[in-house]
Amino acid sequence: QVQLAESGGGLVQTGGSLRLSCAASGRTESMYAVGWFRQAPGKERELVAAISWNGYNTYSADSVKGRFTISRDNAKDTVNLQMNSLKPEDTAVYRCAAGYTGRSSDTPTFSHEYDYWGQGTQVTVSS
Repeated sequence: QVQLAESGGGLVQTGGSLRLSCAASGRTESMYAVGWFRQAPGKERELVAAISWNGYNTYSADSVKGRFTISRDNAKDTVNLQMNSLKPEDTAVYRCAAGYTGRSSDTPTFSHEYDYWGQGTQVTVSS
């Protein structure tokens, strides 16, 4: 199993930046992709960004392209989500998730492909 813990959320003004971190522990020697999901009140959960085990492949939702960057450091078992130019519509609970993959380049884009989830961290962007 893999345990995940998010950090870095908070309150920021429109146009500001935040950096979320997802620290993994447990069975981290196996290949796993990581995704960042978010869910705002009354809205469905959506995948914001994902990164493959080898870090070569990433996915970003259209709503965050050019503003959010996902990266990982396997030596530290950490995945970061750098969020710039934040907008009020980015307000949500952000959760990281890990899913074991058969290939190091796989980048799952569906929530059912992820096996382990963190508790989440609140991001609030004020207008």
